[in-house]
Amino acid sequence: MLKIERIHHVAYRCIDAKTTVEWYRKHLGMDFVLAIAEDKVPSTQAPDPYMHLFMDAGNGNVLAFFELPNSPAMGRDEATPNWVQHIAFKVDSVKTLEETKARLQADGIEVVGVTDHTIFKSIYFFDPNGHRLELAADVGTPEMYAKLDACKWEMLEEWNRTKRAPKHAAWMHEKEFTGSST
Repeated sequence: MLKIERIHHVAYRCIDAKTTVEWYRKHLGMDFVLAIAEDKVPSTQAPDPYMHLFMDAGNGNVLAFFELPNSPAMGRDEATPNWVQHIAFKVDSVKTLEETKARLQADGIEVVGVTDHTIFKSIYFFDPNGHRLELAADVGTPEMYAKLDACKWEMLEEWNRTKRAPKHAAWMHEKEFTGSST
């Protein structure tokens, strides 16, 4: 059976390759690791020049972008709310979230959060291409993760039958999680 090792890269479109590289280096500390430029698409041989750039997202993860100067202007899936489509990056602490939020806001970038998701906290903002980004810091306990793991299949089956939010993890939205197993 196939076993995926990791994500090799995830690719998105960008408006301007140079601006994108500079923005991710400045605001997220990502190194620029590779650029590939072609006049033809390798898989289809279609004549469509592009710049394909790769940014180091940590631990072997790579975020890539394509600048496509001969294609129509970039858009987004208007049928999907903008809070759904996003790229989430893990950071080491809530302190890092708070410091990054302050730094982004000082540079004029609008930031939503710090949002408390019980098992992690996060902030949200947009890159210069209109892609929504999230930085997340884990804060859950081993017990919390175990409770969520224990009910994931039941939740999926209930959702599949009803298309209504199952209440197996409603404890995550209570004011205080007591850690009890009830």
